[in-house]
Amino acid sequence: MNIVLLDSRQTESEFWSISAKRQLEHLQAHLQIRVGDTLKVGIRNQKRYVTEVVEISETVVRIKPLYKEPVPAKLPVTLIVAMPRPKVLRRLMMDAVTLGVEKIILLHSYRVDKSYWQSPFLQQLDHYITLGLEQAGDTVAPPIEIYKRFKPFVEDILPSMISTDCPAYVAHPYSVMQMPSTIQHPCTVVIGPEGGFIPYEIELLVKNGCQAMSLGNRIIRTETVIPYVLGRLFSG
Repeated sequence: MNIVLLDSRQTESEFWSISAKRQLEHLQAHLQIRVGDTLKVGIRNQKRYVTEVVEISETVVRIKPLYKEPVPAKLPVTLIVAMPRPKVLRRLMMDAVTLGVEKIILLHSYRVDKSYWQSPFLQQLDHYITLGLEQAGDTVAPPIEIYKRFKPFVEDILPSMISTDCPAYVAHPYSVMQMPSTIQHPCTVVIGPEGGFIPYEIELLVKNGCQAMSLGNRIIRTETVIPYVLGRLFSG
């Protein structure tokens, strides 16, 4: 945790309150905070601050804001991911938020097991988003959209997200085109399921404006390919 993320209702008085059990345990066990220490705090979807600890008890830590700090900039990318296995989803969401993805879309595809959509992890996305924000020192959560029908999404929604200034790249190991690097423009990145998109899905994506791009001839896990492709696209 590199920032303590609070809701706006916790910051309505002169002294702000940190009372969530998880956050208190981290502050006391790992940071071993003391009265007078400074602490980085963010208000969800608002600003972030350097604060001073003014009171510590078993149930609450009270702080006062000292000055504002800049919030880290987002990567100008919409990440579309075929719904992964539940345990992978947890890591994927945290990593994508930590890396600064601007928007995340979870999509069904042929090789996505329908049971994945019944996972309780889907009801816990806000928790993993919060952990990703706290890791990155960010305050602004990316919007999350869910589409359980592949073809209607690709034909009716995806084309409106693509333009000359904002292309869409689908990672596909069998493409002859190489994924670009060090780009200076926003984009959409489409990542398939563990077994990859089937040929029909790749064809439909390309037909509707995506560019199929290879990252090499190795087959990479979903949670590995996302930081890899984002690092490639936006390095430098």
